Amino acid sequence: MRFDDYKLVIYRNQPDGWVAEIPSIPGCHALMPTAEAAVRELAAVFQLIEEEHCLSGQTLPRDTTEIVHA
Repeated sequence: MRFDDYKLVIYRNQPDGWVAEIPSIPGCHALMPTAEAAVRELAAVFQLIEEEHCLSGQTLPRDTTEIVHA
């Protein structure tokens, strides 16, 4: 699966930043000063996790995130 195949959750981390995460992948999150920077950093974190999974012969978990209220 690719980064674009996952749902992202982005929320304000008071008082000084934004969190972006992929809930379906444990540990796949980023905290940055802006939402845009958090998403860019999340993409980099995703790439590292994807590489680790490939090296160990594992596949990434499928996206199980459901949007129930936005």
